[in-house]
Amino acid sequence: MSYRYHDGFTLIVVLFILLVIVGCACVY
Repeated sequence: MSYRYHDGFTLIVVLFILLVIVGCACVY
């Protein structure tokens, strides 16, 4: 269960990073 929670947290972090990258791409 802890592993599944960690996997979900990692997925959220990855999505957040992608969102930041897309945002920077739109700015520049």
